[in-house]
Amino acid sequence: MFHPDRVIDVKAREKSEVLKELADVLATSPDVTNRDELLAKIIEREKTMSTGVGVGLAIPHVKIGSVKDFVIAIGRSSDGIEFQSIDNQPAHIFVMIGCNQSQSADYMKVLSKIVRSLKEKSFQDKLMQAESGQEVVDLFVGPGGSFA
Repeated sequence: MFHPDRVIDVKAREKSEVLKELADVLATSPDVTNRDELLAKIIEREKTMSTGVGVGLAIPHVKIGSVKDFVIAIGRSSDGIEFQSIDNQPAHIFVMIGCNQSQSADYMKVLSKIVRSLKEKSFQDKLMQAESGQEVVDLFVGPGGSFA
């Protein structure tokens, strides 16, 4: 579900642009069969309630049939982007998750592992300082990572 090619430094400066940029990255996975539906559902979800969870994090997510299996895109912004977060602070780390609607139980496990890692300031610092997509992926799936 993690891939170094799906880790980017976002160019966007507004929330809607971040969502589009990450959806484009997520859609590079063969597990995403309809990029337009993915983006539309992500935007719809954000209108219901922002996925800016605070402490510099946003976790936009969607469960739809056109995503065959879990896929994750990670974006970083050193400047931070207004994301209507619950703490009213800008988001610096964005983790977009797509999965099939039949994966609800596993989705909660994946989300929990991601949040557990990202709530640690030292983990966030390592993620922001990583020099490659592979380094970011290794933080999650390497030794000691929450998906190891």
